[in-house]
Amino acid sequence: MADLFAPIINAFKIAELRKKIIFTAAIIVISRLVAHIPVGGVDLNQLRALFASNQLLGLLDIFSGGTLVNFSIISLGLNPYINASIIMQLLTMIVPKLEALSKEGEMGRQIITQYTRYLTVPLSLVQSIGMVTLLKNQGILNSISPLQVFSIMVGMTAGTIFLMWLGELITENGIGNGISLLIFAGIVTRLPVVLTQTVTVVDQTQIINYLIFLGLFVLVVAGVVYVNEGRRQIAVEYARRFIGGRETGGNKTYLPLRVNQAGVIPIIFAISLVLIPSFLGGFLSSANQPQLSFLGHWLNANFSPQGLIYNLVYFGLVVGFTYFYTAVIFNPTKIADEVKKSGAFIPGIRPGSATAAYLNYILVRVTLAGAIFLGLIAILPSLASQVTGITTLILGGTGLLIVVSVIMDTAKLFESKLVERSYEVFLSRGNSR
Repeated sequence: MADLFAPIINAFKIAELRKKIIFTAAIIVISRLVAHIPVGGVDLNQLRALFASNQLLGLLDIFSGGTLVNFSIISLGLNPYINASIIMQLLTMIVPKLEALSKEGEMGRQIITQYTRYLTVPLSLVQSIGMVTLLKNQGILNSISPLQVFSIMVGMTAGTIFLMWLGELITENGIGNGISLLIFAGIVTRLPVVLTQTVTVVDQTQIINYLIFLGLFVLVVAGVVYVNEGRRQIAVEYARRFIGGRETGGNKTYLPLRVNQAGVIPIIFAISLVLIPSFLGGFLSSANQPQLSFLGHWLNANFSPQGLIYNLVYFGLVVGFTYFYTAVIFNPTKIADEVKKSGAFIPGIRPGSATAAYLNYILVRVTLAGAIFLGLIAILPSLASQVTGITTLILGGTGLLIVVSVIMDTAKLFESKLVERSYEVFLSRGNSR
């Protein structure tokens, strides 16, 4: 653990990195302060009682960092932005113009990011309508005027845009991925509340069950570290050349393929989608038409954390998004072209298309292990809660996965920045001589 935090500690010794760390911490503090600014017209006591009795709402509250239970202006969190990112990435693979933009380098990515921001606004409005409708059906938003409903929708949408802006500020001027860090901060601030709720209901007859959860905690941490550090090393050799009577090249290196290329993103994507049926069920169950009401009750019954369909869909979404996001961030054809241009080759494999096919062959099989691991981690807390009867820790596995993954990715980023800094210092000293 000391080695994990060593890069962060050493980074404080460098003025530039220290500024980035302080800036990131300040933005996170601002986001947590805004999380306590409530939207008017809501009975917070009734709202907290509702979230305490509904595990799905509690799940959403964890990933919003406790903003929903306070009905903050950032109650929607980053879910609309994440959904917009999913839609844009899907469209990039379908729409030729967007696919062409994605291949135009940094300028094309900036345009796609701008489209994602635009799409976040209507998605925020739609989700705010769903939240207002849900609270109305539960009797929490009583006798409010249409103007008040509109103000709530605008306030929640503006809060999401503000939170998205904070995340982008961290990405541009701070350390790490801003969106992931804000989600990480929200989970960390809510985990003590969840643990406190668990401790207050401790029963001597359930001590064994809590020990089981403690064992799962250790296994999840060890598993996340092991899988995230897992690599499939592919040997790459450089062709020998004779330049000026000297032999150059012939070196051998390795191309590392991570077991979990997608990191924590598939979990975040899957969470955003797996909650939709339950919210839709809550909306339809109060409908006047029998068919819609029946569909709503069926969705409520099957898309709860204890439901078999919920866990199967959740697992499938995580596996699917793992493959999807891996395909987005790792292009075997592009890697094969770069290997060929550098005068390198994989022993026994022809350069070009054959190398791309080989890399894709390896990647599909390596990613399968990472995808199954992420899927199991996602549904493990739900399965464990059914066995032990402890429901307050149902979110432990998923939240812990995100926390550990973000800490590891950020620590590696610190380490890379330190290495980069050491090279700059070395070169500057060499030039001064």
